[in-house]
Amino acid sequence: MTKVLIIGAGHAGGSAAALLRQYGFEGGIVLAGQETAPPYQRPPLSKAWLKGEAGLEDLLLRPESFYAEQDIELRTGVTATAIDAGGKTVTFADGAVETYDTLILATGSTARKLAIPGADRPGLLELRTLDDAERLKAALAPGRRLAVVGGGYVGLEAAASARALGAEAVVIERMDRVLARVASEPLSIFFTDLHRRHGVEILTGAEVAGFEDGGVRLADGTLIAADAVLVGVGAFACEALARTAGLACADGVAVDETARTSDPNIYAVGDMTRRPIPVHGGLMHRLESVPNALEQAKQAASAIVGRAPPAPEVPWFWSDQYDVKLQIAGLPFGADRQLVRGDPADGAFAVFHLNGDRIVCVEAVNAPADFMGGRQLIGKGAAVDDARLADPAVSIKAVAKA
Repeated sequence: MTKVLIIGAGHAGGSAAALLRQYGFEGGIVLAGQETAPPYQRPPLSKAWLKGEAGLEDLLLRPESFYAEQDIELRTGVTATAIDAGGKTVTFADGAVETYDTLILATGSTARKLAIPGADRPGLLELRTLDDAERLKAALAPGRRLAVVGGGYVGLEAAASARALGAEAVVIERMDRVLARVASEPLSIFFTDLHRRHGVEILTGAEVAGFEDGGVRLADGTLIAADAVLVGVGAFACEALARTAGLACADGVAVDETARTSDPNIYAVGDMTRRPIPVHGGLMHRLESVPNALEQAKQAASAIVGRAPPAPEVPWFWSDQYDVKLQIAGLPFGADRQLVRGDPADGAFAVFHLNGDRIVCVEAVNAPADFMGGRQLIGKGAAVDDARLADPAVSIKAVAKA
């Protein structure tokens, strides 16, 4: 009987284990992860968990009893240190050696560190794991001030949660706008205004020079006072284990449309991978999202059991901040222009990125119909009429050219 070993018990690894059983795999499954908790959802860590609206049971992907019921051996609190691809074994930090017939890597990503004075201070916070979220939650209270270095989605979500708990918050971004690396300018303007209305101080074009007892020192000498500092400046793929095993890597483990690596017996899924995006012409890209983790888990599980591959999906993402839901579908690569549908002042609008007469990406704020319709049009590669797309009175289903 064959055996599948999964290294990484997060959303991607946990889903792969469950899908293997769902798809009829009857061999052995070992799911091994570094954290002590069973597989859980990470997006609520910056929102519901921080605000005390969710406990561990709410975050678990499946009840802990599920793994025993499905004959999945769940090993938590263990760290894989080496892969012997030729001998098909994985060695762990405690000296244990696990064999496999098929290996799935799902080690995720790790927070990027700043190479500046004080970056190794033990009091600095990041937000990748449940333990990280607990430390941040303990630091937030009325009268306290949180400094967030990095104006990305996680940082903005954490700032929103801090305000909900009565803490002050300041966001420090070295680019000229928040979300500069991941969103359009209209979106940046909207979220900057949103946070400022809720009392968050937003500093852009601000270079961090170091971390001190009193807070964050900027390059111009200004000290941003803070009781707690959260650093959220992106993440690296956890590819070291794969790289030392001889797998092809380039800012992520390279995989094909079945999530298979350069070794035919090893798959990789989730944040750690650089994968082809079929709806964007097979572009190789690294995605950090729950939908991507689930899609690749389906790809790997299907390939392992000999099931027909799942249909390619349009990449999508989301972020919840205050009472605003942002939903994004597609990637803006190759876009030659933007078109705004609706009025940002009304709190509900969408930014469409187009290449010629095709939509390649949509960013929808409190506009679920535009998100769903845009996602479908991206998937179909349908040509659209700009004038109709820009008119909110025309349904998103009616914007496609005949």
